[in-house]
This record gives sequence, structure tokens and C-alpha cells, in this order.
Amino acid sequence: MGQEYFINNQTLEDKVRNLLPSQGGAGAGFDLSASTQIIPVIDLTESAEGSNVRADLQTALSLDSSTAFDISNATTTIANNTGYFRIYGVLSIIPAELTNVDCKFQLTDGVTTKTFARYFMFDIANGQSQIYPFDFIVFLEAGQSVQGVSNDTKGVFSGVSRQIATITGELVNP
Repeated sequence: MGQEYFINNQTLEDKVRNLLPSQGGAGAGFDLSASTQIIPVIDLTESAEGSNVRADLQTALSLDSSTAFDISNATTTIANNTGYFRIYGVLSIIPAELTNVDCKFQLTDGVTTKTFARYFMFDIANGQSQIYPFDFIVFLEAGQSVQGVSNDTKGVFSGVSRQIATITGELVNP
């Protein structure tokens, strides 16, 4: 049998009170203790939250829940529903003499537009093609959208978008 030690630390006690009010946090008098006995810990967080899928698996792409896009020499709306979206894919820029290729991702509400990722290639003659992978998550409120913009046929976005959570944070499984 292991030995038990009592811990007197106000910082730790305050943290327990805040995180676990039902375990004595709202009342007076409880002790923190440590033991030399090994006690296994089982993490039931996902089940308690109502999900049986790990968070990293929940963001997976699938055939039914993903929307593919290809953007070349255009401005294209990738997602415009409310919630959280994963945007995943690759941008290919093929160099051409005297061509300034400018590609970007932007968020807009129809009045204000903010660029959050931008890729350039200027005046490259017979150079190597450039490949830029992207994988990010955006949050869209009502009336907002995320767009991909390519100013030239030499800049091509190919990818998919998938809603991973509603606007209230409820997970959307693949």
C-alpha cells in the first residue's frame, strides 16, 4: 500500500475550486493529497462532451462532407455558411515571362475585405513551378464568406472545404 501526503498550496486549492466546484470548491475545507500508489487515469472528456470521435479525426475530410474547388484567374467563394470551416489544398503557380501572379485568400462581408494569406510570383522567366500547400480553419458569421482569388491562369488553387462545427461550436462529424 502506498503512502499518502497532504499538500498545502493555496494556488492549487484555488484552481481545484474553480475547475471542480462540485468537489468541494463551493464549500469549505478540503485537502489535496498525493500518494505513492499508482492510480490509472481514464480520460472520458470526449464522451462527456457527446462525441466519440477524437478532435483530430473530427476534422477529417470525407467524400460526402467536402466541397471541392478549383480557382484560376477568378475570385471564387469557397464557403459562405455560418460556422467553422477547414480549407485544405494546394496552390500551383506556373511561371511565365512578364507575368505577375498574385493569389490570395480573403474574408469578406460584402463591404469589408481582409486578406489573410497571399502568394506572389513576379516576372519569372522559365523558372520552376511553385507549389504552396494550405490547411487552415476559418470562422464565418452571418453574411461573411471566404474567397480564393487568382489574377492569372498561371495561379491555380485546388482544394476542398468542409464545415467542422456550427456557429455555436457544435461539432459536425465527417
